[in-house]
Amino acid sequence: MLTLSHALRAIFGAKLIPESLNMQKLTSLDGWTACLEASRTRPVLVFKHSTSCPISTEAHRQVAAYAESAAESDPPVYMVRVIEERPISNQIADDLGLQHKSPQLILLQDGRPAWNASHYGIQAKAIRDAIPAQT
Repeated sequence: MLTLSHALRAIFGAKLIPESLNMQKLTSLDGWTACLEASRTRPVLVFKHSTSCPISTEAHRQVAAYAESAAESDPPVYMVRVIEERPISNQIADDLGLQHKSPQLILLQDGRPAWNASHYGIQAKAIRDAIPAQT
């Protein structure tokens, strides 16, 4: 099945929708559990991305812009594709007690959501503003 993301890449080229090397894909429940545990030692960002939604495509650009400019001390980004990995997406919503949205970006600290945004609220500047100062 050809997704909107893939179709746009085919028409306009790969640079339109960057695949960030600085995002770790969550493709298993074990990966999600490890991500949640990692948030107990340092903040992490979890991006729930729909590969069939143009709003999510723009949010992906914003998250990729953050990830590509992130310092080593900034929270790493984990991404789950909500259609392809629905059980993981559902488990994230259940574990965190957050209503599922897509796109959605969640800042986790100590295993709990400290901030989240969805749809047009996912902006590189908003992500930077949400990250706690590193001491």
